[in-house]
Amino acid sequence: MIAWIVLVISGMFEAVWAVALGKSDGLTKLVPAVVFVVALLISMSGLAFAMRTLPTGTSYAVWVGIGASLAVAYGMITGAEAVSVLKIILLIGIVACIIGLKLLHD
Repeated sequence: MIAWIVLVISGMFEAVWAVALGKSDGLTKLVPAVVFVVALLISMSGLAFAMRTLPTGTSYAVWVGIGASLAVAYGMITGAEAVSVLKIILLIGIVACIIGLKLLHD
């Protein structure tokens, strides 16, 4: 169970480093670049920890799914991404698939 918690938190940090990377302007802005590096280290370390007990494919799919979903949601909330009903439905589908992978693993 602890591996799953760490994996979910790591996926959240994936969204943080992805957003920070976008805001760093090619790693030329110091604060976003530092946030990117720190979040990347936390995210990758958590993924590595989770993969000690969870299957690689499942771990990676959950990690990427959480990170991508949160990054898109952040973009929609801040106005950087267009909001549409279809996009929201597709994001819900990603989250549903992540939950399905967890349920199948148990």
